[in-house]
Amino acid sequence: MLEKQPYLGGRVGAWPDRLRDGSDVTMSRGFHAFFKQYYNLRHLLARTDPALERLTPVGDYPLIDGQGRADSFRGLPRRPPWNALGFAWRSPTFALGDMLRLNPRAAMPLATVQVSQVYERLDDLAADELLDAINFPAAARHLAFEVFSRSFFARPGDLSAAELAVMFHIYFLGSSEGLLFDVPTDTFAASLWDPLDSYLTDLGVKLRTGTSVDGIEPGGDLRYRVHTGDGPLDADAIVLATDSAGLREIASASPDLGDPAWRDQLARMRSAPPFVVHRLWLDRPLALHRAPFLGTSGWGPLDNISILDRYESEALHWALEHRGSVVELHAYAAPIDDQPDQAAVSDELVQQLYKIYPEAAAAQVVDSRTLLRQDCPLFAPGGFADRPTVTTPDDGIVLAGDGIRIDLPVALMERAATTGLHAANVLLARFGLQGHDLFTVPNHGRFQPLQRLARRSGSRADRS
Repeated sequence: MLEKQPYLGGRVGAWPDRLRDGSDVTMSRGFHAFFKQYYNLRHLLARTDPALERLTPVGDYPLIDGQGRADSFRGLPRRPPWNALGFAWRSPTFALGDMLRLNPRAAMPLATVQVSQVYERLDDLAADELLDAINFPAAARHLAFEVFSRSFFARPGDLSAAELAVMFHIYFLGSSEGLLFDVPTDTFAASLWDPLDSYLTDLGVKLRTGTSVDGIEPGGDLRYRVHTGDGPLDADAIVLATDSAGLREIASASPDLGDPAWRDQLARMRSAPPFVVHRLWLDRPLALHRAPFLGTSGWGPLDNISILDRYESEALHWALEHRGSVVELHAYAAPIDDQPDQAAVSDELVQQLYKIYPEAAAAQVVDSRTLLRQDCPLFAPGGFADRPTVTTPDDGIVLAGDGIRIDLPVALMERAATTGLHAANVLLARFGLQGHDLFTVPNHGRFQPLQRLARRSGSRADRS
């Protein structure tokens, strides 16, 4: 297994760092939520942690907008559609009049998702265009849907409405697990990747970190020759599990791989806007009632605040030793073109933190780290049909990752895990070996009256 970075985990990786005060810490690219619906990812992690004891639940996922209105996912009904209705009924951004003004016909695709039909119906629309058609109230849109849209590293106008509908299906009408989630009990390295490294090594896998792939060509002692910074490597079959830019670069450097149409398809893959992670080590704790994770909307570029010492062992030890706290601020789809923009966004994130959690303004910053990255896939309107699939024109080459198409209701880390398992299954079948079972939420809404209504509406539309 070849990994370009000196650490495992990709966008969920972690690496050692040292603060000005001499503290050894582990840095990462920021908070990730391990939702209960991430069945395939969780089964993968269970290979080294059968009871998933290295994950711990977060009790709530509160949201707050610029006017101070707050939503919560704690205590919602678990059965669809009462979970979604309960959230709307309890939200301060929904009024009875808003409910009455909703356009039920326009909202039907949200309630009756089927992959891949939902992409055929909605992919050409932007998420905000769908919400306009539904007459979704502006306040609720900003507090709920915009928070989730930006978790795809895109503004609502740049995100496919189909992707938004699938997200709504995964977390509400397609499952009873809801939007509460687990997080690792320690750093990503300690909780996830160090155990997996040992597990794979014990199986005889050779892991080569800090090794880039410079190109692939047919031939060599086996079927393919992979050119790396450490010399050539021959292989019978290959899984390319990279970000969009990495996949484009490898395809461009491998003119004999696949066919021209496929390489052109990869060249059209787009990356989402940049995002910023700004982590602070403070010399005093935040108020005890602060949530470990807070989603925000209407607070400038700030999209969420994480208090790492509330759930991560390493951060907790640092906070106890220094009587402080470790806080992380995220800005997704950040308005950044150059280095001064990055500094301005980081400063603005801190100012918004002080407004939301005023006690943070009294703390001294022991140290800080700012990361700017732009390597997430963009799920733009109209892009689904051109999204590359796991299989390729070459039956020995398969793709995996969260930017790769698979016609199942999965997203983000779970899509990466699911396409990875499917890629393995495709290759294993070539060698006559049994593959892995894949699990997802149902591929349709679980509330049958809505399904019947959608079928009748579709029949009437066909007749007209």
